Amino acid sequence: MAPTFASSGYTVIVPDLPGTGDSAALPDGHDDKEAVVDALRPVVGELVGNEPLRVVGHDIGGMVALAWARSHPDDVVRLAVVETGLPGLGLEEAMDVARGGRWHHGFFMTPQVPAMLVAGHEEEFFTWWFGRLAARQDAFPPTEIAATTAPYRGRAALDRSFAHYRTLLRDGRVTAAWLEDGGRLTMPVAGVGGELSLRDHVGRALARAASDVRTMVVADSGHFPAEEQPAAFLDHLRPFLADDP
Repeated sequence: MAPTFASSGYTVIVPDLPGTGDSAALPDGHDDKEAVVDALRPVVGELVGNEPLRVVGHDIGGMVALAWARSHPDDVVRLAVVETGLPGLGLEEAMDVARGGRWHHGFFMTPQVPAMLVAGHEEEFFTWWFGRLAARQDAFPPTEIAATTAPYRGRAALDRSFAHYRTLLRDGRVTAAWLEDGGRLTMPVAGVGGELSLRDHVGRALARAASDVRTMVVADSGHFPAEEQPAAFLDHLRPFLADDP
């Protein structure tokens, strides 16, 4: 994705979120999605000044992207949220295991326990995890999984990354309060789902918070459109981002 957009004239910034990859974690208690935005904004500002931002976020990054557009709407002229449930916009129901919701949110948000259990089994866990979420298995051969997950090995690194899940209920309350106060996204918004994963669910969730929502479904893709179907993903994303306000 990055080289394609760079060759089209965009300045492309692809940060590791705090506590993930090679980025240090934020202080305990200061790692909700707004705090992540507050950590990223000065970095982005140093690189591009006051240029308008087209913010694209996948999974946890999509939650951060929504928080950015909600808390600093003047920064963002285009918002694209890819393959994620959104706190305060239906994620709570999706992770309710008593009603058939997904189990992993509650497991990952439990302090210390998931890191304790996964540490020492990273290869097995990540191979299973990517295989479970990706519909196109050749998008993640063993070498790609090893490279992608290299910074997440060991109990401390795992715990830092799971911290993003531990704030989900708090993040949802912030979004719910914003909506109750009449909050509404004013920029054009794209909700992107994989045909074999979330489909149109992202767009439908965002419609609760935005007036101009474009729902995009990437054919033959699971949870990772950029890796599984990059050409089709670009066909959706490029016109949306290039459409000047």
